[in-house]
Parts: sequence; C-alpha cells; structure tokens
Amino acid sequence: MHREILFSESEIAARVKTLAAQIAASPFRPEIASPILVGAYVFASDLLRALTSEGISLPTEFLWLRSYTGRAATKGVSVLIGPNENFRDKNVLIIDGVLDGGHTIAKARELVLAQGARTVLSAVVVDKARADAVEKADFAAFTDVEEFIVGYGMDDGGSDRALPYIGKAG
Repeated sequence: MHREILFSESEIAARVKTLAAQIAASPFRPEIASPILVGAYVFASDLLRALTSEGISLPTEFLWLRSYTGRAATKGVSVLIGPNENFRDKNVLIIDGVLDGGHTIAKARELVLAQGARTVLSAVVVDKARADAVEKADFAAFTDVEEFIVGYGMDDGGSDRALPYIGKAG
C-alpha cells in the first residue's frame, strides 16, 4: 500500500548526512552508539555509516525498549534488553526513530547513565517537538510532525516498517 510521503528517500539521505556532520562537529564526541530497537534500526544503520564517513566509527550496543501499544505512546517503557558494562565511562549516542512523548529516550538515558555512561546525547529521525514531551532530541533529521508516521524503520502495528520513505499512516 502506498502512503502519503512526508519525507522522501533522498530527503532522508540528505538529512542523515547533515546530522552526521553536525554530530562530528559538536563538542560531544560519541564513543559508543546505542540504537533503540526496533524502530531505530534503519536510521541507525544509515547514521552510523554517515558518521564513519565523518571519521567517527562507533561500536554499537542495542537497547530494546517498548513504549507503544498500537498507535498510542505509553508513559511506561518496557525494557526488553537493557545496557551492559560497555557503557561505563563512555560518551553515548542514543539513536531512535521517532521522539513522540520522549519517554523512550528518557528511559534509555536513565538506563545508560545507571551503567556509568559519562554523557548521553540523542539522535532521532523525527522529533515531533510536542510541548508536553519529557525529552527533546539533541539531533533530529525532521521536527514538528504531527501525524502518526511509518516507514524507514517505524511501523503501524508491524506494517510498513520497510518503506524506504517516511509516510503518513493510513
């Protein structure tokens, strides 16, 4: 099924390249990447390759957190796989697909800091920039999206995750 495209493949690729350059130029020098499964895996792959082109090759440790029930973001975040000792004394770059209410990023930050991370910054494809969000992304490819989105790793009840663009869910 074709969805209304909000951000095309080429727009996403350009923004990922720009984000990598911004991260590389920032005073924060990440030492480990921590993508949040499942929604961040496509973005994380592209961002990590773009960071390598900027001279930053990062080891990767996945977190697996769940904060959606259907289309509703929940305040409670389930931890399916948490951080390990590899985060200790490291500058961590948390990577996620979409920041809606901010609860997943907040939980990820809390978990990696509890494992002894030195600093934690976040990069997302879409920061919805909601006024009531408990977190804001440090780096975002796109902001101020109101729609429920799919594609580029994000899904609607398991559907449309593999779309090469970001579209509006039906």
